[in-house]
Amino acid sequence: MNTQLSLTEENYLKTIYALSQQEKGKIPNLSIAEMLSINPATVTEMLKKLQDKKLIEYNRIDGASLSATGNKIALKVIRKHRLWETFLVKKLDFSWDEVHEIAEQLEHIQSEKLISELDRFLDFPKYDPHGDPIPDKDGNLPVDTTFPLAESRKPGAFQLIGVANHSPAFLQYLDKIKLEINDTIEVKDIQEFDKSMTVKINQRRQSLMLSNEVTKNLLVSK
Repeated sequence: MNTQLSLTEENYLKTIYALSQQEKGKIPNLSIAEMLSINPATVTEMLKKLQDKKLIEYNRIDGASLSATGNKIALKVIRKHRLWETFLVKKLDFSWDEVHEIAEQLEHIQSEKLISELDRFLDFPKYDPHGDPIPDKDGNLPVDTTFPLAESRKPGAFQLIGVANHSPAFLQYLDKIKLEINDTIEVKDIQEFDKSMTVKINQRRQSLMLSNEVTKNLLVSK
């Protein structure tokens, strides 16, 4: 079948994929509407179109899930997005809080040769500047062993692998406290009341306090 899709259709598939990583089962219309900041009625119309193209499985009661074809397309869009973010940061010196909106535009370029050459030019990166895994040309993802720092229940040392929140405000906050991907975070103390953490970054002399909202968005490994 012809899978040439509009920008909007690709965005829906990518959104359903992203939500499927957070929610079990089919994705409700309301979740899609909230993530895309649009009217639920508009979502219903588009989901019917995507179902007609056999890109999703959908019913009004349960919501939507990607078909095998829809999942493949979503991963292609995500691959392009994360490769472009990597290119912008590594080769054009954009900061990591600037690249998301630009990559949102570039991810819809259809040339497979361009994306393959971009991947080669970047030396086949496995992760983007935010620590998100980059699907390979076949849609395969590296095994994810990360977890939110907030889930740690006792002091210890962790490596920052990625971030769950890509908003400019959050990334600028991390820049302000000089916390970067691959840094070591040593949890010294966890407050029982609000789950805030006293930490040291890369064995710096000065400790700092991270709120639970921050630690929920820091993806780490031991």
